[in-house]
Amino acid sequence: MKQQKRFKEYKRKSERRTDYRTRLKLLSSGKTRLVIRKTLNNIIIQFVDYSPKGDKVLVSCNSCELKKLGWKANTGNVPAAYLTGLLAGAEAKKKNIKKAILDMGLFGAGERIYAALKGVVDSKIEIPHTDEIYPSEDRIQGKHIINYSQNTKNKLQFSKNKPEKLKEEFEDLKNKIMKM
Repeated sequence: MKQQKRFKEYKRKSERRTDYRTRLKLLSSGKTRLVIRKTLNNIIIQFVDYSPKGDKVLVSCNSCELKKLGWKANTGNVPAAYLTGLLAGAEAKKKNIKKAILDMGLFGAGERIYAALKGVVDSKIEIPHTDEIYPSEDRIQGKHIINYSQNTKNKLQFSKNKPEKLKEEFEDLKNKIMKM
């Protein structure tokens, strides 16, 4: 005789896409959530409010938007994450969002997530955190990428853009976003 399952597990839980305990704690706070997700080549930042019919995205920002502002480097690295956070924070201020709570998801911890958080905090959005989690200022400005490009033997990896100009490009784009 075939045995029946006694309980039905949620689909998103079985796919390891949602931790419902953590989600319930975040939702019960009643605050706007700052959702930061990373992919291989992008950083996605959203300010989300809970609604019983489904979450409502108030502000959404993707690191690909940096290309429109003049960013020539990769959109999945630590400097791009910081700039995306700064851009998302600027957009949130336009929509009168002043406070949020961080939602990193299941696989959230990492330098890019915390660099994006620092960008949002630097744009004057209040988010509970500790300063020890931030990457160093050198990594946020991309000095580790410049050092790697100078020491690597594989020059084809950096054939499309010049990493030596990354710091100046970073500062220019940061100033442009801060003036928005």
